Amino acid sequence: MHEMSIAAAVVEQVDAAAREHGMEAVVLVRLQVGELAGVVPSALEFCFELACAGTLLEGAVLETETVPARARCSGCETEWSVGMPPDLGCPNCAGAGVELLAGRELQIIGVERAERPAGAGARQEG
Repeated sequence: MHEMSIAAAVVEQVDAAAREHGMEAVVLVRLQVGELAGVVPSALEFCFELACAGTLLEGAVLETETVPARARCSGCETEWSVGMPPDLGCPNCAGAGVELLAGRELQIIGVERAERPAGAGARQEG
C-alpha cells in the first residue's frame, strides 16, 4: 500500500515545517489529490492517522480535494475531462497529440495550526 509512504512523507514535511515555524500542534492538513494520482483517499486518511502518532500532527485531520483529470489536444486545442479510466483520445478530432493538464497532483495546499488557549503565554498577577 503506497498510501502509507505518501502519508509518512506528508507528515514528515508538515512536522518539519511546523517545528521550523514554532507551531505547537497542527490540527488540519489539506491535500490536492489528482484523479490519476493512483491514491485511494480513504486508505490515505487511515495511513495519515497512523503516521501522525508522536508528531506535532497527532490527532490532526486530513482533508483531500480531488482534482479532476483534464487534457488538451495539441492539434485542435479542444479540452476535455479525461475521466476514470482515462480517455486520452481527443473527442473532437481523434488526434493523438494529447497534453495532460491536470489530474496527477499530489500536493500539500494548506496547514492549520492549533490555536493557543486564551491567556496562554500571559503572566498571571496575584
